[in-house]
Amino acid sequence: MKVCIGLSGGVDSSVAALLLKRAGYDVFALFMQNWHDTAGTLHGDCEWEEDRFVAEMVARKIGIPFHFVDLSKTYRARVVDYMFDEYAKGRTPNPDVLCNREIKFDAFWECAQKLGAEMVATGHYCRKEQAYDQEGNPLLDKDGKPIFRLLAGSDDNKDQSYFLCQLSQEQLSKALFPIGDIIKPEVRKLAHEADLPSADKKDSQGICFVGKVDLPTFLQQQLKSVNGHIVEVFDPYYQDSALYQSQLKLQEKQLEDLNDEEWMELSKALQYKDIVFETETYRSGKKHIKKTRYKENPYGKIIGEHDGAQFYTIGQRKGLNVGGHKESIFVISTDIASNIIYVGEGHNHKGLLRKCLRISLDEIHWVRPDLQLASGEKRRVRVRIRYRQPLQEATLVQRDNALFIYFDEAQRGITPGQFAVWYEGEELTGSGVIAE
Repeated sequence: MKVCIGLSGGVDSSVAALLLKRAGYDVFALFMQNWHDTAGTLHGDCEWEEDRFVAEMVARKIGIPFHFVDLSKTYRARVVDYMFDEYAKGRTPNPDVLCNREIKFDAFWECAQKLGAEMVATGHYCRKEQAYDQEGNPLLDKDGKPIFRLLAGSDDNKDQSYFLCQLSQEQLSKALFPIGDIIKPEVRKLAHEADLPSADKKDSQGICFVGKVDLPTFLQQQLKSVNGHIVEVFDPYYQDSALYQSQLKLQEKQLEDLNDEEWMELSKALQYKDIVFETETYRSGKKHIKKTRYKENPYGKIIGEHDGAQFYTIGQRKGLNVGGHKESIFVISTDIASNIIYVGEGHNHKGLLRKCLRISLDEIHWVRPDLQLASGEKRRVRVRIRYRQPLQEATLVQRDNALFIYFDEAQRGITPGQFAVWYEGEELTGSGVIAE
């Protein structure tokens, strides 16, 4: 079988190529360049050229053909433009998830096929296997094709299944993950034993194929900086917030007793637009100069300025440049229209914690369509709302108006635009974009 390995120049894809070659596959390497612009990046101007050089040396060492393809136009259109658009809306996208769905297992796969590939392999730490029923019979879809399971990688510290949460069964059927059942130290060991040029290469960081970036600088290529207020929200706000108090009451009910409208209410994020600051005039100093100031507000206080609400994300702590607090302050909400950032003090600030999130009907993706919930059904799952977050116990609830995820414990920093990913046992069965 002819297999194309996406060879990046890193140690993971290098060892994946090595194992495929040793297993007897007809392997060839394909290196893709997806980014040219270095504005906002924190590394060298020609980092991709170094990666290509290392990848080519790895291919030569293993003894497999090496090819190159430039997918930068496709990457900009499908991943980077989407990312800019999401930030402009006040949402926080995950470009690495989009890169896998739109590039590695789509545009890249199309290029690999033209070179004769029957399968495509990557250096992801995850596993794939065919699905069977309880009697041991292979599960087939409506067209008679085998159904595949996407499983977490064996290395808990490196599991990358989260980034593949948007793959379809068609994409999964053509994918191979040679290092999914190996832990990272073993991968390094194999690379050293084979004397691969990438054996000591550091893991890549930052945005997929762009690299580590100064995010505000990177985003300022298309999004303008505009000064706005940073507003700290105080605890009395929650005591008087109708939505917050309503959600507390709804959490006391049994899940099966909630109707569609109550689920929608439970999943809403607080907006804080009702915190209004009025001004007053006063006279200051011996000359009684007339000045203007904001009246004290029990619900909040303007404590600083920022350079654009679209550059901040919920749960963010760094980059606020606001002092005078005993505990760290975190972004709890952003208002793009009014260009206001709302923050709260402390890891357990009420504005950081939520028990329920919503996924719009058109944003639900089942890696296993045969396990899709019907309206009115619910299922116990484990969920993560960001990469590397420990899996959280939750209930998946399908309603006519949306899919809801109700957590056993309130979650910190639920962020619109990010992917919520759910697992049943070791298997990743679906995902969706967090609505608000």
